Amino acid sequence: MIRFFVLFVILLVGLFTLEILQPVQDYIISPFTSVLANISVFLIQLFDDQVIASGRVIRSLENGFAVEIQAGCNGVEAVIILFAALFAFPAPFKNKMIGFFWGFLAIQLLNLVRIISLFYLGQWSDTAFRWFHLYLWQALIILDALVVWLIWLRTLPENKNQATDDSPKPIPEEV
Repeated sequence: MIRFFVLFVILLVGLFTLEILQPVQDYIISPFTSVLANISVFLIQLFDDQVIASGRVIRSLENGFAVEIQAGCNGVEAVIILFAALFAFPAPFKNKMIGFFWGFLAIQLLNLVRIISLFYLGQWSDTAFRWFHLYLWQALIILDALVVWLIWLRTLPENKNQATDDSPKPIPEEV
């Protein structure tokens, strides 16, 4: 357990440090965030063709309302937390990669729902937008990472070399 915690903290500190470096922001995070904005607009345009994306900004052509997807709103931090938890835990590498793939997907799908809902909430009520943005959605995205990790833990193969408290104990043979 101590090994997991130490490795988890090292991965978190390392990845969060890497994330804030300007080249990483310029060449990875910012383009990724622009892709999120474009995917969001694609999904919105299935129902509302009066929306455009420009970089990280989603704008309504009807009323001019716009949201910019900033750092911290792109799901990257939740993905980093999930990555650190998955790769700090002693499990087969293949399971870690599968968990990361599905976890990344789950976090980003929920984040798309978040972005789209905030875009429409902001047009309806500034107070509701701020509350959902600062409190509810922040917690839900991190909770999503935790739930994905807990589900992933349940999918891991059992370690056959380790006896658990509820495993059957061998019965000694009588001589």
